[in-house]
Amino acid sequence: MNTLTKPMGQPLDRVDGRLKVTGQARYAGEYPEEGLLHGSVVSSSIANGRVVSIDASRALALPGVIAVIDHTNRPKIASYDESYDDADSAEGSPFRPLYNDRVLYSGQPLALVVADNLELARYAGSLVKIEYEIQPHQTDLLTLQDEAHPAPAELPEPRGNFQAEFAGAALSLDLNYSTPIEHHNPMEPHASTVLFQADDSLHIHDKTQGPQNCQSYVQKVFGLEKQQVRIFAAYVGGAFGSGLRPQYQLPLAVMAALHLKRSVRVTLTRQQMFTFGYRPRTLQRLQLGAAANGRLLAVGHTAIGQTSRFEDFTEHVVEWSGMLYHCDNVQLTYKLVPLDVFTPLDMRAPGAALGLIGLECAMDELACALAIDPVQLRLVNYAERNQNEDKPYSSKELRECYAQGAKRFGWDQRDPEPRSMRQGHQLVGWGMAGGVWEAMQQKASAKASLDQNGKLTVSSATTDIGTGTYTVMTQIAAQASGVAVENVTFVLGDSSLPTAPLQGGSFTVSSVGTAVQQACEALKEKLLAVARQTSPAFSAVTSEQAVFEDGMLTFADARIALAELARNSGEEKLEAQVDAEPDKKREAYATATHSAVFVEVLVDEHLGTVKVNRVVSAIAAGRVVNPKMARSQILGGVVWGVGMALHEETQTDHTLGRHMNHSLAEYHIPVNADIGDIDVLFVEEHDEIVNALGSKGVGEIGIVGVAAAVANAIYHATGKRVRDFPITLDKLL
Repeated sequence: MNTLTKPMGQPLDRVDGRLKVTGQARYAGEYPEEGLLHGSVVSSSIANGRVVSIDASRALALPGVIAVIDHTNRPKIASYDESYDDADSAEGSPFRPLYNDRVLYSGQPLALVVADNLELARYAGSLVKIEYEIQPHQTDLLTLQDEAHPAPAELPEPRGNFQAEFAGAALSLDLNYSTPIEHHNPMEPHASTVLFQADDSLHIHDKTQGPQNCQSYVQKVFGLEKQQVRIFAAYVGGAFGSGLRPQYQLPLAVMAALHLKRSVRVTLTRQQMFTFGYRPRTLQRLQLGAAANGRLLAVGHTAIGQTSRFEDFTEHVVEWSGMLYHCDNVQLTYKLVPLDVFTPLDMRAPGAALGLIGLECAMDELACALAIDPVQLRLVNYAERNQNEDKPYSSKELRECYAQGAKRFGWDQRDPEPRSMRQGHQLVGWGMAGGVWEAMQQKASAKASLDQNGKLTVSSATTDIGTGTYTVMTQIAAQASGVAVENVTFVLGDSSLPTAPLQGGSFTVSSVGTAVQQACEALKEKLLAVARQTSPAFSAVTSEQAVFEDGMLTFADARIALAELARNSGEEKLEAQVDAEPDKKREAYATATHSAVFVEVLVDEHLGTVKVNRVVSAIAAGRVVNPKMARSQILGGVVWGVGMALHEETQTDHTLGRHMNHSLAEYHIPVNADIGDIDVLFVEEHDEIVNALGSKGVGEIGIVGVAAAVANAIYHATGKRVRDFPITLDKLL
């Protein structure tokens, strides 16, 4: 690894890359332990009703089967009879596995078979006989949409007079869109390995986006002291939101370990990955009223989403329609329909990935109706302020995203007439969409520790879900401390480390990165204090005069190694820990990342097949700490957006109330052959307000707007509007 004087902004390779490609990085279900028991979950086959009896006699007769735990024989649990929350819980009463005889949804865990090995546990699970009293169920959002109730979301108040302006507009559109259920499907399935310690404490390797969230959950549910529970998540094989809440394999594994006083691992099958949270199905209505020149006079956005019977899951679906464009008359409505299903869960760019499909497709339809270029329409309605909050933006380079993206794509060569561009028997379509995601920052803590060899270790209880957190934090620490990159180690994924928020929402760099930066700056103050006391050349040097670089402290002609200062301190390690929180100056501003996505599709005129040939994604996300990793984040988001547009859909058999395509063979996601050229460009954006790093995060913004841009390109190619996603060839034909 090269020594970089200014590591931030460099496309540094992953510091954990070698461990991953050589298989040395261990994931939650991979930790070996002598005498480890394996649990297999037995799931319900009905969507609503009661368990009359569970007969586990045939399973228990097998040699090597240790126990079958269900609601009738589970160990007593501290908080099962009162409500408990986790950091990402929805309003209502969280799901309690093996709580009682009620079946709330199809696929609900009803028993856990514990055996000497996984194959035996799975086979024994197939022998458990469950008798049900079946009750009527309803899993179809369409059927019950008239029974929707207002969601407990903090929606912006209506502004102006939407109804009057909509009715009197020169042109008005009233459009309906629908999006399907999607499941997260990260490569690594959910697993928990509970290592039972000699002192009855638990060391748990869990697939999670928040070790401390899981720690507090286990502690509350099982009535344990904080020091009795330690959660590890050194490596997470993707999550996309599925690890924000503790999933049911965690309490089941803990239950079994405490009951048997043994170490237990529970890993969910790919099919069981479809038995908890997901991106909810939505029905959206967009009402746009505009003047003849394209200026928006009225915007109405109503969304109906599905939720479970026991929790009201809410996300930000409609808010974006009140802030992405300037409009003085806005009405936003968000409702929920409770069904006999599990609670939905945040999924990459929760709410925005859905709400922007409705808004950006409707904007394209408006552009067509007014015969205005789609980019020009967006510029006519450019918002200088966030009108939802009535605040100016800390920075906003969306105009540059439009301009640079359009130029790179060659947008000025577009013939606006649908079906006018072709290559042989392929219809060519060009479409675009804008994107927005909030740039958040949460409280976070970090510790920086310099040893006597000049090696810096920085730590925080965050995770790395594949986004490059290890690497980016190493870069931030190296630059902030003046220690060479190769001498910096970042430690994460352990609940005993300094407090960190859940990894999600694109705020890890802004939150944990700010804490890392501040911890390193506090460490430098300590090093400078040692230098003043022990080295005459530095006795009067101020913080502003001191230069920390390449592992050295320098002032004028004087130089001293940081390692020497650590030794001179008389301590084994010189340490500094800080708690960072958002700066007060943020409060007067709205903060957001923005994007403009340009897409070319090729549609076979006879077969209706769609190929996304090329994509240009222009992103304004403040300071980009590692362009290589940030680009990878956007690439992944674009691929997912293509999947949302054309492939992804969890299909439910409403007669049975269960998902049918619960495998990666039948749940369609884009593969390499589906993806054409993706060009990512980061628009320069300086932001002194958002946080000390000037960073806004890129995890989410890459997916927002992509599905709409693909749909708009398909319309341009074919002249046919499909408003029911995904756009499969049967709908096109």
